[in-house]
This record gives sequence, C-alpha cells and structure tokens, in this order.
Amino acid sequence: MAAFEHSTPALYDRYMGPLLFEPWAQLTAERAALLNPGRVLETAAGTGIVTRALGRVAPHAEIVATDLNPAVLAFAEQSDWPEQVRFQVADAQDLPFPDDDFDLIVCQFGVMFMPDKVRANQEARRVLKATGRYLIVTFASLELNPVPEAAGRAVDALFPDDPLRYMERGPFSYVDPAHIERDLRAARFTEIQLERMTLSSRVIATEAAQGLVLGSPLRAEIEQRDPGALERALEAVTRALQPWDGDDAPMTAHIVTAS
Repeated sequence: MAAFEHSTPALYDRYMGPLLFEPWAQLTAERAALLNPGRVLETAAGTGIVTRALGRVAPHAEIVATDLNPAVLAFAEQSDWPEQVRFQVADAQDLPFPDDDFDLIVCQFGVMFMPDKVRANQEARRVLKATGRYLIVTFASLELNPVPEAAGRAVDALFPDDPLRYMERGPFSYVDPAHIERDLRAARFTEIQLERMTLSSRVIATEAAQGLVLGSPLRAEIEQRDPGALERALEAVTRALQPWDGDDAPMTAHIVTAS
C-alpha cells in the first residue's frame, strides 16, 4: 500500500471496501471471535475495514491495528473508535512488539504485498503466545475472481505492447495453497488449516471502477506509464464491469489458520 497518497485511502475505503473487503472482513472477524482473544494484532490494517468488524464482534478484546503506510492509518484514525482499539505504524516484517504478546494475529489481503513473507510469518510467530493463532486471508487465483480479472484485462488492453499485469503481480500474486503452507512451515508453524471459500459482492460498475483504478496502487502504475491514461482506464474498467452491474459477483479467497 505504499502507493497510497492524499485522497486515495478515502477512495479505497469507500469503493474497494464494499466491493472486495467488507464481506471477508465480517467472516474474518467472526472466525477471530470464536477464538475469544484477549489481545489482537492486525497487520496490514489499511483503512480499518477489518478493524471495525473485529471491534463489533469482539468488543472486549484489545486490538492493535498496524500498517506500514502512515497515510492509510491516519485516514482510519479519523473514525470514532472504542478505547480498546489503537493504531500504530509498523512493518509486519519487523514488528515492534515483545515476544509472546498477542493471542491472535490477523492479516487480511496484506501478505501478498510483503516482500519477505517468511520473515513476516516468523515475526507473527515470535509475538504470538504459545497458544495463539495466526489468521490469514489471501485471494485465490484470479480466474476465480472475475471482477478484478476483467478490470485488469481492461487496463492491460490500454498498453498492448507492455501490459501492466498488476493483478497478477500484486493482489493475486500469492494464490498457491502449497506455497502459502511452505512459507508458514518455514516460520515453524506446525498446525495449518487452509480452506478456499467463495463469497459474493454487489457490483456497481462506476463505483467499482473508481475503487479499482483510483483507490488502489494500480493508479500510480498507470500514471507512471502515461498520466493521461487514467481517465481512459476508468472508462475501460467501467465498460468491462457492465456484465455484473447491479448484480452479485463471486469472490474467492483462502482462509488460513496457523498455530
């Protein structure tokens, strides 16, 4: 999320949240609440979408929500939060917390952006209590997520000689269950449960395009190629999402619990 600047977190929260993240946030929070944690660390918390859901279903838990990017946390902190929720800038690969500090660590749709995933897992294991759990949500393959797939193809078509392939390099770059399990075992997690699940999300084509093009790091990549292409990308993605406009679309992800 290092590309987020200025108004982008607001667009991310307003448009990407309902489209891609809020349904999973509710499920993630419900899974977390079943573990009855007293102290929860959230990594890659972004604008606080999962944090809000955690606060609703686990109102007595102390929640520390972290992200590497100060801009998204500053946006998140503008909301009203109960006193047991606090935000802190932190790198998931180098956590500023003591050993054995948390009952639960949650990371929804963040690990795919971490350069050293094994290191992030090692840090999670270090700060977890012996009985703690590590709950990760990461997207399944792009072809099982037709809305971002269509959006990515529409943007790539604007650069036929050198397509961005942002979706494959970014949010959908960590989709192989065997790879995920290897990285967790390399960090000495020994009990790993992984399941693939499909939820649905209501698509409003114009709003979804705003989120996918303007509210994500894709925006910066388009502008680096051609600053004048941003409006064309927005129009192209809006057209590409018309088949789902006003209807539900499937979203598929892996939910992983490690201990």
